[in-house]
Amino acid sequence: MIAAEGLPRLWRRPDAERGGPAREIQARAEALEFSTLPDRAETRLAGLLLAIPDLIALGVPDMVAAAGYPSTPKIPALSYVLSLLALKLTGTRRISHVYDIAADPGAALFAGLTALPKATALTTYSYRLQHAKQAAFLAALDKAALAAGLATGEALNLDFHAVMHWGDDPILEKHYVPRRSQRTRSVLTFFAEDAGTHTLLYANADVSKASQNREVIAFADHWQAVTGRDPALLIFDSKLTTQAVLAELDDRHIGFITLRARHPGVTKALAALPASMWKPMTLGRAKNTTRRIRVHDNPAAQLSAYPRPIRQLAVTGLGHDQPTLLITNRPTLPARQVIHAYARRMNIEQRLAEAIQSFGLDALAGAVPLNADLDVVLSVLAHTVCAALRRRLPGYHAATPDTLQRRFLNPGGVIEHHHGQITVRLNRRTYSPVLRQASLPETITVPWWGGRTLHYQYD
Repeated sequence: MIAAEGLPRLWRRPDAERGGPAREIQARAEALEFSTLPDRAETRLAGLLLAIPDLIALGVPDMVAAAGYPSTPKIPALSYVLSLLALKLTGTRRISHVYDIAADPGAALFAGLTALPKATALTTYSYRLQHAKQAAFLAALDKAALAAGLATGEALNLDFHAVMHWGDDPILEKHYVPRRSQRTRSVLTFFAEDAGTHTLLYANADVSKASQNREVIAFADHWQAVTGRDPALLIFDSKLTTQAVLAELDDRHIGFITLRARHPGVTKALAALPASMWKPMTLGRAKNTTRRIRVHDNPAAQLSAYPRPIRQLAVTGLGHDQPTLLITNRPTLPARQVIHAYARRMNIEQRLAEAIQSFGLDALAGAVPLNADLDVVLSVLAHTVCAALRRRLPGYHAATPDTLQRRFLNPGGVIEHHHGQITVRLNRRTYSPVLRQASLPETITVPWWGGRTLHYQYD
C-alpha cells in the first residue's frame, strides 16, 4: 500500500547511526589452556578470586565429583558449577545476565575457562541434573561445614519459602507468597539453617503440596545420613508440618519447638487461669531490650491429633492480644531457653532475605530457565563460601553477603601470569587494609588450574 502511494522504500540506517551491534561476539567457553594466558590482563572481578581458598578448604572439587555432576567434551563439571557460583558471588541476578561478566578474565579464570558459558549452555546444563545429585552435593557440603566449624548442628531452624514465578503459562502449583500476600503460581522451597552460626545448610526445591508436610522427615533423614544421628532439636513454625508428623519426630527422639494455633477453646481456658499460675520472667539483658513476660508452663497439654500429652508454654507480653503458644517435646528444657530458641528462629528469614538480595534467589522468569533445585543449592553454597570468607576478614564476622560482595568480591584489579604462578593485584580501595590483615594464604595451589599457584597482592 505504501508503494502504491508512490512513497520510496525506507532504507536501513547504518550500524553507526543505529548504535552498533546489540552485543559483541564473545569468546567460546572451553577449558583454559594456560599457555595462551596473557602475561597481564585487567579484570573487573579480581575480588572474585578471593573465594578460591575457601572453595579448596571446603573441598568443593571433591563434592562436585562425589555428586556425579556431568561434564561436557569442552567444559568440566567443576567449571560449570563454578561458573554458576560466580553469578551468585558477584550478585548477577539472572542467568541471562551472564553476558555482563562472561568475557571478564577474572570470572573466566575463577572457573578455569576461556570465558563463562553463555545463558543457553548454563540452562541446558541445569536440565541434565536430578534432585539426587543436589542431595549428594549438600550432604558433602554439610559435612565440610561441620568440620570447618561453620555449623554446630545443635539446633536447626527450618522454613518454607515460595519463589514466585514471573513467566507465562507456568505448570506450577499455587502457594502463598508473603511478599504479594496472595496464593499464586510459585516454586515451594525448603531451607534449614544452623541456629548457632546462622549458616544455611540445606535447601530443596523438589517440594509439592503432597510432600510438604513430610519435608521435615526428609530433612531428618538427610541429617542422619550426614552425621550418623538424627537432629537434636528442630525449630519451625506451626504451618511447616502436621501433628501426626510431630508424633513421628517424637518417636524418633528428635526434639522440636513449634507454635500452636490459638484456638478459641484454648485461649478461653488460659484466660480463666488464676494469676498465680503464671510465672513472671524477663527476656533480654540490656535495659533497652528487656521485656517482661508471663509464662504458663503446662507439661501435659492435649492436641487433637497428637497421640500423647505434650508440653505447652503460653507466653504473654510479646506484643499480641492473646498468649503465644509454644509446644515442645523437651520437658526438661528451661522455659527461657525454649522461648529464646524460638525467637531466634526468625534468623532463618533473615538468611532467606540475604539470599534473595545477594544471590537472586527469587529471580525466576520465563519457563524457569535455571533449574530451581540447582539454584537453591547454589545459594546455599554461596552463603557457605561467604560465611567462610568473612571469618578471614577482621571485623567482618557478622557481615552480610551483599557487604562482602560490594567491598571485597566485586572490586577490579590486574591478573599477572609468570612461570606457572598467577598473581592477582587488587586495586587500592578503602578496604584494602582489611585484606592486608586478613588470614588469606599468601600462595595457594589451585587444583582446577593444573596445580598452578595463586598469589594475592593489594596495591
